[in-house]
Amino acid sequence: MAYTNIDDPSAYFQTKLYTGNGSTQSITNDGNSDMQPDWVWIKSRSNASWHNLFDSSRGATKLVFSNDTNAEVTRSTSLTSFNTDGFTLGADTVGTDVNGLNNTHVAWQWKANGGTTTSVSASGTGQASINASTHQVNQDAGFSIITYTGRNDQIANGEETKLTHGLGVAPDFTIMKKLNGTGGWIVMGKNVKETNQLPYSYNEHLILNTTAALNAVTFTGNAYPDSTYIYLGNALMNDAGDNYVCYAFAEKQGYSKFGSYVGNGNADGPFVYTGFKPAFIMIKRSDSTSSWQIKDSARNPNNLADKTVFANLANTEYSTLYFYDLLSNGFKARGTDSELNTSGGTYIYMAFAENPFTTSTGIPTTAR
Repeated sequence: MAYTNIDDPSAYFQTKLYTGNGSTQSITNDGNSDMQPDWVWIKSRSNASWHNLFDSSRGATKLVFSNDTNAEVTRSTSLTSFNTDGFTLGADTVGTDVNGLNNTHVAWQWKANGGTTTSVSASGTGQASINASTHQVNQDAGFSIITYTGRNDQIANGEETKLTHGLGVAPDFTIMKKLNGTGGWIVMGKNVKETNQLPYSYNEHLILNTTAALNAVTFTGNAYPDSTYIYLGNALMNDAGDNYVCYAFAEKQGYSKFGSYVGNGNADGPFVYTGFKPAFIMIKRSDSTSSWQIKDSARNPNNLADKTVFANLANTEYSTLYFYDLLSNGFKARGTDSELNTSGGTYIYMAFAENPFTTSTGIPTTAR
């Protein structure tokens, strides 16, 4: 029986569409609940410009870019505050564009802990030493924003240091990025793996800013995460003295899902059960090169869901390929393109709910 403890997903995730004014403006969310966001991901739909990712742990005006390896930058005219039900923008129209005059934008937002963080000091030496870190967590929604300092000078290949995540359960999906230098976005998780015999990534990873297929040749993590720690290997996400951000997620029934599906190569593609009506889906083919597609119900209020932006590209919104149906209890591929439904292809996804399929009191959602 599908059920959930989260009857109103808009308390924890919202998508907001808005038009830039080239000056300053406050963006107010319009979900059922007021929501002060802690992670805000903005992309211009009408302008070929970079993705802009902000979070309240690092602070307003500090941004990184999902389509690039650049270090964190500070831009005083970008997102200037996280508000009780949205955020405020400055006149950022240069290159990245969060508020270009008359440009249309989409902002995906997640709630953590209102910017309040818990600090963990570095401790121990060698194998299983602990990284210095901060985390702000929403255990109800299964979301943690972690900032940390690398310690790979303590370990050799095949060893790990420990990163405290605060979720209280093992995370199902993580996205990490170096902040003080160039470096790719490393994605790991329970479906980011080469074989179904493994429960979670074991050094395997995908890279959010590229089209690359699954990689398993570097020591990104040699142990599965548990209810307290993410285990970091001595490569990519743990360079000694460097600073990182990690977005960690634990699946919550009726609200979030981190899964995979296998394509059937048929125009009537596979149905993927999530247990909720999706508000947001990011999909990537993991066994071959492909872009990271992002769909949402705000830009696609009706089926077919045809409006797509790509997390690894600065391109404008695309609407002539990569079709899906967003359904009351999942989604369905509608086409045979290799980036959504090639026969035998493996696809991973992260999804968040617009409505649970069945509420905690047994009320079902409606179809689109």
